[in-house]
Amino acid sequence: MDNRSEVRAFLTSRRAKISPEQAGIPAYGSRRVAGLRRGEVAAIAGVSVEYYTRLERGNLAGVSDSVLDALARALQLDDTETAHLHHLARAAGPAPARTRTRRESTSEIRPAIRRVLDSMTGVPAFIRNHRFDILAANPLGLALYAPMFAANTVLPVNSMRFTFLDPHAQAFYPEWAQTARSAVGALRIAAAAHPHDQQLMNLIGELSMRGDPFRTWWAAQDVFVHRHGVKRFHHPAVGDLELAYETLELPGDEPLTVLTYTAEPGTPSGDGLELLATWAATRENADTRIAPR
Repeated sequence: MDNRSEVRAFLTSRRAKISPEQAGIPAYGSRRVAGLRRGEVAAIAGVSVEYYTRLERGNLAGVSDSVLDALARALQLDDTETAHLHHLARAAGPAPARTRTRRESTSEIRPAIRRVLDSMTGVPAFIRNHRFDILAANPLGLALYAPMFAANTVLPVNSMRFTFLDPHAQAFYPEWAQTARSAVGALRIAAAAHPHDQQLMNLIGELSMRGDPFRTWWAAQDVFVHRHGVKRFHHPAVGDLELAYETLELPGDEPLTVLTYTAEPGTPSGDGLELLATWAATRENADTRIAPR
């Protein structure tokens, strides 16, 4: 991605979302476009109009954290958007030497982490990297995401490709539009945090070329972080499930993330998870049919 274009599109889109009333300033004169004028953002942030114009044109190289935070306050960015702005600013600088030469490859999972994953017998769980490649999953995780793994005999499997390119995804996710749009926002966060990862850029290009919804939502510049929440599924074997998800970062293995799904015991979804475990246990060689490369 072109960093300057990304910065320009992000700042312009955020500025368009803030009205003078929301910013607490008088709305003088007619306005040809929605949102604040550049001069109004500059005044709120405490910088010159010329300086803010340079920033909005995409030049964030060398901008201090204090200025970025002032922009975030002026544009009323939330924590996720603010972090994204800082990522864009870091990406505006030169790539570290090791990043220029390092071959991007699938992240390795330490044996101890695999043992932890295998020990999580009561909850679906899997490990993904920042490209949303599913690198490992426990048997219940494989069972929950059976439609995603159905066409693949080996890991990794990319959850973004499944969401946008697999015809079974919309049936699997009853709230597909919401799920897919948040996925786009999460991918944008990853792209800003890893701007020199060519495999990640190739994934974004592929999804943009092959999916109209992806292109539309990508252009919206929204960002999202999957920390915790509720996701709904329509599983082909056990029916509807409403599961709470948690994401657990692995600090020593960044950028790997463990994702788990749970349900309150005694609820329909809790009973559904128990049924899913029974279904998984009946599958022949459920823990070895999909093996890491």
